[in-house]
Amino acid sequence: MKRILIILLCFALYYSCGKSSMQFTDAEKSLIYDGDETRGMRILLTTDRRDSLFLRQLSSNIDIKKNKKELQHLIERMRVTLKNSDGVGLAAPQVGISRNIFLFTRYDKPGFPVEVVINPQILSYSFNKVAFSGDGCLSIPDLWGVTERNETVQVRYYNANNELIEEKIKGHQRPQDFTSIIFQHEFDHLEGVLFTDRISGGMLYNILQISK
Repeated sequence: MKRILIILLCFALYYSCGKSSMQFTDAEKSLIYDGDETRGMRILLTTDRRDSLFLRQLSSNIDIKKNKKELQHLIERMRVTLKNSDGVGLAAPQVGISRNIFLFTRYDKPGFPVEVVINPQILSYSFNKVAFSGDGCLSIPDLWGVTERNETVQVRYYNANNELIEEKIKGHQRPQDFTSIIFQHEFDHLEGVLFTDRISGGMLYNILQISK
């Protein structure tokens, strides 16, 4: 009987911890609301030791319905941040929120809209891989390189309207369409992986090297 009670207690603790982990913490809410929806957020940089350690963390899922208000505020501020930085994608960990959320530019759609991805999964990768030239990151200033990526990915995620999306994302050539590359790059951020981890053949360059 005592053993059964211990098992039930462990299960209850596990369930409650898992449930609470889907909610924004007080620290995350404070960061989300330290500016209005027209104000961008600070982008974490690998040149800062504390930032660099944070970017290596594994992010967690978020309950879209129960965090709707905070999530919408975060998304709007991330949109402003991305626009101000002239980037093509931005993951929540890059602005100090260790959650599975990112924005990415759809070069495979008319007008190149920026779309929201929440709690994503990559279900499968294409067999064919590419050496993608020009991979870079807003969190890693003045560096770019050639990375090994997959041509396409089969993905599943929720959009900003809490709609479940499953699709195959293509596009691996710059500048015409590299949507698949952007998705993979931003997904990596949620896993604590940076583009420098995927450099192909040691091909990592400093901006100063290119400008000479």
